[in-house]
Amino acid sequence: MRVTLVVLLTLFLALQYRLWFGKNSLPDYWRLQQEVSNQKVTNENLERRNQLIYADIEDLRDGEDALEERARNELGMIKKDEVFFRLVPDRAQ
Repeated sequence: MRVTLVVLLTLFLALQYRLWFGKNSLPDYWRLQQEVSNQKVTNENLERRNQLIYADIEDLRDGEDALEERARNELGMIKKDEVFFRLVPDRAQ
């Protein structure tokens, strides 16, 4: 009886050690849970960014206004018979 109790206690302590300090222990589990949570937040942010990019692509495919706006702002294009004035701030100020 005494030997069985010692064996069971030793087995219990060995399992407890593995649970708290071994490979795939509870601290590892908690750390991985935090990493998964952080990755979910990152994925949600990337999903929102992708949705904005897809909306921008659709707008460029379908809308003439968006295409014209991009050409004017990013490429500096102007319409025929249109005059463009650029005001440069005075450097002395």
